[in-house]
Amino acid sequence: AFDELTSREREILELIARGKTNSEIAEALSLSPKTVSNNISNVLVKVQATDRAKLMLMALEAGMGGK
Repeated sequence: AFDELTSREREILELIARGKTNSEIAEALSLSPKTVSNNISNVLVKVQATDRAKLMLMALEAGMGGK
């Protein structure tokens, strides 16, 4: 399901799987919160997830979110 994602989108998805907020992701990757939000929106569309919770579940099921 994640084949279409860019490396940045995968990076953001990994942080979502770790339970990070948009603000925490923005700070960790030196991005603006708006950029993070835009990337998350793109990921939601690409993987056909309805919301962030579903996206997080999909990422965890795919083995993402490890430390």
